[in-house]
Amino acid sequence: MASNTPKHPSTDDPTAKIRQEKKKGKAHSALRSLAVAIMAPLSLTMVIIILFGSGQKYRALAKPCWVPQLWFIHLAALGSSLFMGLSGWLVWVEGGFRVESDALPLYIAQISLSVIWDPLVLRMGAVRTGLLFCFVHLGTVFMCYRSFRSINPIAGDFVKPCLVWVAFLTIVNYKLIYL
Repeated sequence: MASNTPKHPSTDDPTAKIRQEKKKGKAHSALRSLAVAIMAPLSLTMVIIILFGSGQKYRALAKPCWVPQLWFIHLAALGSSLFMGLSGWLVWVEGGFRVESDALPLYIAQISLSVIWDPLVLRMGAVRTGLLFCFVHLGTVFMCYRSFRSINPIAGDFVKPCLVWVAFLTIVNYKLIYL
């Protein structure tokens, strides 16, 4: 008569131990890669904010009430970097940077464009050039969304808040031209 208890590998079984160690190694590797994927864009954004984000010209402007304060712009930039890092990691896990030829260049372009706006508009006051960068950034984030969504739908969902933020930032930048 067969017993109804589930069969578990014996703790003395060396192959079971090897399989368990491999699983632990893969889990540690996945967590390490997740940390790097999130911390790299987040750290880059933080450095740009610290170095160039004082925004004395931005603070001096008389802005309408719907234009965000400087602290909110910086917080949203950090949130956007976090979401893009997470979505980039999800694409990487699926092998999407190898499969989808446009995914990696779009991701790198998005990160680059996201860190340019702060010093360009807030530090140098180049609002018209900043608007051009905002439009290019908006298009790049939209293309990232399409590319990431085709690889991993959840990664595409993480790009949506970034898309909304860049669209709003483009509207704010347009409004800054006429202040």
